Formats: sequence, structure tokens, C-alpha cells
Amino acid sequence: MKPRHKRALLILGALGALAIAAVLILNALNSNIALYVTPSEVAAGKAPQGQAFRIGGLVKAGSLRRDELVVHFVITDLVKEIPVSYKGILPDLFKEGKGAVVQGKLDADGQFVATEVLAKHDENYMPPEAKHALEQAQKNGAK
Repeated sequence: MKPRHKRALLILGALGALAIAAVLILNALNSNIALYVTPSEVAAGKAPQGQAFRIGGLVKAGSLRRDELVVHFVITDLVKEIPVSYKGILPDLFKEGKGAVVQGKLDADGQFVATEVLAKHDENYMPPEAKHALEQAQKNGAK
């Protein structure tokens, strides 16, 4: 085999390995991305179907109830409400009337089945996207 052919095969092999690595990396990133949506967007049908995503808002006062290990509550953006169920231990800062972000999927009945619950950690802090989403929901709900 001529040196030119060996070089061509080496370059093709390297490009093939690079392509496979790129596909694997993109697949891993895509499976770990969780989009952030508001309860109003979920109610409008804008939530990803069959894919994990995050909902942020406030835990509705009086909505928290426990069935053995499963916790049920409602997350709201003050315009729309989404029922949530979560099997596990809630964070210490999780309370009714406080901010929370939940990650999971919608089931066939429109119930959000959370795999992770994050509680707001400071009285004065709210993530910018959550604050903006709440403001937009209130503006749209007032119309």
C-alpha cells in the first residue's frame, strides 16, 4: 500500500472516530437537558411531550397532602395551576406559598410526576427566568 493511501485511510478513520464521538456527546447532552416552562405554558399545551422538563412557580397554599411516601401538591404561576405528585423526601425549605422548581414528566391524566423537587433557598432570591415567567403569566392573565 502506498503511503498516500495509508494517510487517506488514517484521515478517514480519524474523521469517523470524531463523528462517532460527536454523536455520542450530542446524544448525552440532549438526554440531560430539561426545558423550563411555566404552569401557564403547560396548560396551553406548550410542554414537551414524552420528555422531562421543569416547571417553576409557587406551591399553592393548602394544596400539600401526603399519601404514605407520595406527596401531592399544586404548583402555580398565579394564573394556571398544575397538580404534581412526587415520591420521595421533600427539601427542608419546601413550604406552601413558597417558590419551587419541579422536574419530571406529564402523565396521561395531565398530572405532573416529579422526579426532583427544588425549593427556593432564600426569601429574596428568585431565578431570573422564574421571575420573568411569573411576571409574564400575571400580565397575560390580567388581559
